[in-house]
Amino acid sequence: MAEEPVRAVVAGPDDHDLAGALEAAGATVSRIDGVVSAATLRQAGIDAADLLVITDVEEATGIPIAKEENPDVRTVTYADRSLPEFVAGVADLAVDPALLDAEAVASELVETSTVA
Repeated sequence: MAEEPVRAVVAGPDDHDLAGALEAAGATVSRIDGVVSAATLRQAGIDAADLLVITDVEEATGIPIAKEENPDVRTVTYADRSLPEFVAGVADLAVDPALLDAEAVASELVETSTVA
């Protein structure tokens, strides 16, 4: 029986093309280009997502909303700036693009989401 692909929601400008790297690693990706809200998260399929990737810390308020909609979703920020304190404890992982490129992050996220 074939494994289902990892489902990821990517929110933000994605200057490093993490969404493309996730797709190349075998994930199914939906995107949120505007404001991250309960409505846009639902529209992007957060209820069935394995991953929520935020590429703009200004949209980090979407992390607790996503966890409310889907407590099992793994939340990741891939951004140059640090997360605001009020949401840092809720995010599962924060990665600086200066330390790891999009391909390495995508490969690890897809691999660990498939195992989980």
